[in-house]
Amino acid sequence: MECYNCGAQLGRENYCSKCGADVKIYKKILMASNSFYNEGLERANVRNLSGAIESLKKSLELNKMNMDARNLLGLVYFEMGETVAALSEWVISKNYHSHNNIAGQYLGEIQNNPSRLDTINQTIKKYNQALLYCRQGSRDLAIIQLKKVLSLNPKLVKGHQLLALLYMQDGKYEQAKKSLRNAAKIDENNTMTQRYLKEANRELRESNPKKQKKDDLISYQSGNETIIMPAHFKDNSAVQTIINIVIGIVLGGAISMFLLLPNIKQQAKSDANTALKAANDTIATKEQTISSLQNKVDDLTKEMEDTKEASDTVETKLSSYEQLLTAYAAFVADDIDAAGTALEKVSADDLSDKAKTIYDDVNAKVNEKYLASMYQEGYSAYNKGDQTTAIEKLKKVVEMDESYQNGNAIYYLAQAYRRADDMEQAVIYYQKVLEQYPGTERARVAQTYVNAQQKNTSASQTTGQTTQDRQENTNTQDAAAQPDGADQQPADQPADQQPEAQGQ
Repeated sequence: MECYNCGAQLGRENYCSKCGADVKIYKKILMASNSFYNEGLERANVRNLSGAIESLKKSLELNKMNMDARNLLGLVYFEMGETVAALSEWVISKNYHSHNNIAGQYLGEIQNNPSRLDTINQTIKKYNQALLYCRQGSRDLAIIQLKKVLSLNPKLVKGHQLLALLYMQDGKYEQAKKSLRNAAKIDENNTMTQRYLKEANRELRESNPKKQKKDDLISYQSGNETIIMPAHFKDNSAVQTIINIVIGIVLGGAISMFLLLPNIKQQAKSDANTALKAANDTIATKEQTISSLQNKVDDLTKEMEDTKEASDTVETKLSSYEQLLTAYAAFVADDIDAAGTALEKVSADDLSDKAKTIYDDVNAKVNEKYLASMYQEGYSAYNKGDQTTAIEKLKKVVEMDESYQNGNAIYYLAQAYRRADDMEQAVIYYQKVLEQYPGTERARVAQTYVNAQQKNTSASQTTGQTTQDRQENTNTQDAAAQPDGADQQPADQPADQQPEAQGQ
């Protein structure tokens, strides 16, 4: 156990032997967190997963840095089929402690298996689709979709519970009990599962009352003995049975020959006429039926497209929340680069008002540290002569805030381009210095380099035009004529020979 103030190892005393901080309450909080973790572990061992989740959440409320509790919570979520919640807990754990953390192994096993990731994504989409069908009242489609979900992820407790609820609404209580038993195998003491199971059993008892047995025996007293015999008693001999069978066969054949056969033929003829009439009616209404079916197909196609758009929207929002969570964890861990990268992938429109407030706060702080870090790295690289790195870092700063450091960022970016012999880009940023900071020393230096570049460009154009004119004159003169020696291109003074700005 480490001191919260100085990080030193604590002994049995209620104070830190190194810094003297009072750690009595701090120890009690950590011990309470560990106690809830042990309780959650015991519940998970007996498959009381919902109870384990409750205990582990309490443990993390007391000590969010309890990595054992967070990793176990992720495992419990994963065992219940809630893969997204499990990944969230493991990502947070990995960001808090990146060294020797088993959460990295869990994440690697999932991320390095593309087929498993695809199965997880399909499960989420199909489950959301089933929920949408339930809200629309399409219970049959929802049941079909949930069966697909459970075939991909048999451990999804919520899927079993929702399927059982749909069966109960349709009056199929035996099938509902089967789904609830499957859910209980995963999480034995789930409150919702037990409540649904109790309701299903009650409905089955009401619909199947116990049948009263009939007294099918007759008894009478004969002296001191009680004689018991069946209420219905037949004593047929074997010969009588054979005679009855023969008589039945003869009578049946006679009836068929003389009575039933003509009626059967007449009925067959009548059925044929009826079928012919029905076929004619079907042909007459063929076009109308095809048109009606086509309209239904169009409606179903539009419904499928709307459903797909809704599913994609949910997936996009989920991705934004995951990236915001990653950014927040990285910011807490003071990993500004990782936080900035994650914030770039967050779409603020997909967040709730509370989440937007967190996003704006983290984004402002990350941008402030990110700009300061990028500017310092770019300026250091510029002073060391590493112009490639200076351009890369300073350009990021300028793209985010052109006025950063009162224009120093854009000025040194122009200087770095000039030192890298890229005067075209340098002039672009020199022009911005002239426009945004006129009358300053940086503007004076910028104007010097812009003028020099324009002079070089003008001289190059003049030389090129003179060469073109001389070529035209040569084509019209005698082949023995010599070109004018004044057309030779003079050497331009390089831009780097211009005076450097003060403070460069």
